[in-house]
Amino acid sequence: MEWIRFIAAAICISGGVFVMISAAIGVYRFSECLTRMHAAAMGDTLGLGLIILGLIVLFGFSFTTVKLVLVVAFLWTTGPVSSHLIAQMMVEKKKKREEEEKEK
Repeated sequence: MEWIRFIAAAICISGGVFVMISAAIGVYRFSECLTRMHAAAMGDTLGLGLIILGLIVLFGFSFTTVKLVLVVAFLWTTGPVSSHLIAQMMVEKKKKREEEEKEK
């Protein structure tokens, strides 16, 4: 039974690492700021969630699990909110720049 838990944890952790590597490649390859930010935000949210889920499965249910769940909750609330605020700032900056070009 222990090996099933280990395999499930390895699959989750490997999936999380794959998502994080894909996000890093996306950040490097995309040309526009907003698409880069989207790749980074999605990679952080999903990748870290899978890695921490794998750690929860690996360690079992204990006080460490509670700490990991709190880390996931913190990351899942702050990551999308911060990326949304940065994207909103970039859109407003782009609108302001276009208005200044029209005035010239």
